[in-house]
Amino acid sequence: MIVRSKSPLRLGLAGGGTDVSPYSDLHGGSILNATINLYAHATIEPLEGGEIEFVAIDQDEKLSFSSVAELPVDGKLDLLKGVYNYVVRNFTKKPLSFRLTTFVDAPPGSGLGSSSTLVVTILGAFAEWLQLPLGEYDVAHMAYEIERIDLGLEGGKQDQYAATFGGFNFMEFSGNDKVVVNPLRVRKKFATELMNNLILCYTGTSRESAQIIKTQTANIEARSKEALEATHKVKEQSVRMKEALLTGRLDQIGQILNDSWNSKKQMASGITNPQIDKIYDTAMMAGATGGKISGAGGGGYMFFYCPLNTRYAVLKALEGIGVKEQIYEFTETGLYSYTIQ
Repeated sequence: MIVRSKSPLRLGLAGGGTDVSPYSDLHGGSILNATINLYAHATIEPLEGGEIEFVAIDQDEKLSFSSVAELPVDGKLDLLKGVYNYVVRNFTKKPLSFRLTTFVDAPPGSGLGSSSTLVVTILGAFAEWLQLPLGEYDVAHMAYEIERIDLGLEGGKQDQYAATFGGFNFMEFSGNDKVVVNPLRVRKKFATELMNNLILCYTGTSRESAQIIKTQTANIEARSKEALEATHKVKEQSVRMKEALLTGRLDQIGQILNDSWNSKKQMASGITNPQIDKIYDTAMMAGATGGKISGAGGGGYMFFYCPLNTRYAVLKALEGIGVKEQIYEFTETGLYSYTIQ
């Protein structure tokens, strides 16, 4: 028997960072994101020899253990261990024996939510294998608990829900970890035109988002006026983005992205750097009307809105400084798991 699972990565189009506590608890947050056809993959093969094997193909890592109820969290494939420990502690109450193989289509630190998406995917594979009665909100919330509570990793709440639900979603966050996912019925021609005009590219460097998020959190806790006002503006732009997508006023998206980027840079230090500024300025001078970095900042993927036929000039300009386009398509579905006997 083989159990397979996959979940899509996401583009955070607007509102990024407003899902992070304590801002979301105190003021409420909102984010608009869309999933794309880059995925996290997981395969479970049950074993009978009393062993646990982890194989992370994209990271070229392999670990083996005797089958025990709790695996040590020590910096080596902790996301895989964290899901296993959670499943045993809350569901099976006894050790399992299996081989878990994973692969993610984007590098770590990409800003596309790869870590959270991988957790969702692995949890989905276990739920399929063990026939756990979990709904979409259950999976997303459990993935959040594994990352943020059990493993103590810094971050927000949007990635787990984007990977689980898939598609275009407007998400609302409030106190007590309350999350409401509002799927958006974006007309096909609007989504297709957005995909044509929105260039996704890789900066060439990954980044560690934890420190940026820690700084952002500290700024909110310290009631930094600049950081707080900037975060309010980022949240407002998620509403503007939703209205533009639903009504087909796509010509507004570039300006919304540009406004969002200028606000985001005031939320915490480290969000931008000279390399990112150079990429942004190059795209804007070539005809883009706005853009932003995907995720917390500091590196990973960026995207730019290029109206009419400016995408070709922007791509040429970016290629001139060594930045390559990432081909993608929007997806309509989220977590998907199945079993082959």
